[in-house]
Amino acid sequence: MRPIARRRARAVFDLCAGFVYTQTLLALVQLDIPRALLSGALSAEELARQRDLPAARMERLLRAGVSLRLLRRSGRRFALGPLGAALIDNDGLEAMIAHHALLYGDLADPVALLRRGEGSLARFWTYAPDAPPDMAAPYTALMRRSQPMIAAEILAAYPVRDHRLLLDIGGGSGRFLTAALEQAPALRGIVFDLPTVATEAAAALQAAGLSRRARALGGDFLHDPLPGGADLVSLVRVLHDHDDANALRLLRRIRAVMPRGGTLLVAEPMAETTGAAPVGDAYFGWYLLSMGRGEPRSARRIEAMLRDSGFGSIQRRRTRIPMLAQIMIARVAE
Repeated sequence: MRPIARRRARAVFDLCAGFVYTQTLLALVQLDIPRALLSGALSAEELARQRDLPAARMERLLRAGVSLRLLRRSGRRFALGPLGAALIDNDGLEAMIAHHALLYGDLADPVALLRRGEGSLARFWTYAPDAPPDMAAPYTALMRRSQPMIAAEILAAYPVRDHRLLLDIGGGSGRFLTAALEQAPALRGIVFDLPTVATEAAAALQAAGLSRRARALGGDFLHDPLPGGADLVSLVRVLHDHDDANALRLLRRIRAVMPRGGTLLVAEPMAETTGAAPVGDAYFGWYLLSMGRGEPRSARRIEAMLRDSGFGSIQRRRTRIPMLAQIMIARVAE
């Protein structure tokens, strides 16, 4: 039993030290160390001069990065490690890491966060119909930078080319719709989001040369009329941002405007995901609490909500990285 006890003790210690590990990653990203090492290995002294830090403290950070496989060391020089290399040319991942400074601040006192029911992310996530443009802009920008990772997972798992018109509800600046239209040349599309966000989506679609095949409409998807006629409707990282009452309201409103045989695609990280349960239940549980709204739901729970909303023929689609998103497909009866 002694080896088992040692392994469990190490696992518990890693839980205790996990916050320190995340701060190591955050410091490396904030100092842009991975990009500095892209062209080759550098010493701690060279990096310290570039980043205006004492050399001994820079080396302390770099050694921590080596221990976490973010960096590797050869003599006095440091280079990208297997995990650090994943940060290069992954704008969405870097954006999310930098954004998490807000969440880390809230989790400094987790019991206080549990009592308040919201944290700093509630101010960041000012995605409301009456929010001024400068308040919604930071969240829209974050989603724009992180959405390509999610879009790639969805489009590899579901053939959007089998449809004629895609309505992306809560589609932000249109990154998912743009990726779908680029993969399926015959597909047309609509982004429906808040007016200030829809304006940005329209500009992005025009810049991508897609304005003849797609448009952006502004409105509140919980109250304003939804566009009809789409044979594919997508909710990408939308349901888990809302409580059960509003999530059901949205699903029923979508069902009411969908044609017979239409398909609804729900894509988001889900609770109780095999091999990624901590992402859904622990990470998103706290993240959405800090945001002050929404909750992670299991695939079984989402399936029940879809049935309660009048959908049938419900299927789960596997993605390559389920911790980023799982997919539920539901159809309107013929």
